[in-house]
Amino acid sequence: MILSLDLDSEVRIYLQIRNRIVEAIASGELVEGSSLPSTRRLAVDLGINFHTVNKAYDLLRREGLLRINRKSGALVQRDARTAPPQPGFTDEWETRLRTLLAEAVAHGVGDPAVLDSCGSVLTSFTSSPLAAGGPHHGTKQGDSVS
Repeated sequence: MILSLDLDSEVRIYLQIRNRIVEAIASGELVEGSSLPSTRRLAVDLGINFHTVNKAYDLLRREGLLRINRKSGALVQRDARTAPPQPGFTDEWETRLRTLLAEAVAHGVGDPAVLDSCGSVLTSFTSSPLAAGGPHHGTKQGDSVS
């Protein structure tokens, strides 16, 4: 997995890192047990401060997607196969979804376009080999992500 960041974006870099990792988990590119580079290694690779990467990893840890310890580093804790969601996740997620949909409507995006976009994005995740129950082509435990 290669992280693509937009340093000119209004979205903070740590959130971009978090978002790209969540997307990689959702698509099956990263599966439960996949290892991520150390905060220092990823920071060097991206040319950013390691505290920025640490903030992204810590957010993912608090969200229950990563587990972090000194011996094994950062590992993906859950993926699309890990069910059900943690208690309270669905309520919080629906709140964020409501805001995203409100932004689209406020900017004049019509219902059909919103639904088409939602369907396309969801299909991009559910059509992965992981979601289809096929073999995992993502990073396995012990493999690095850069």
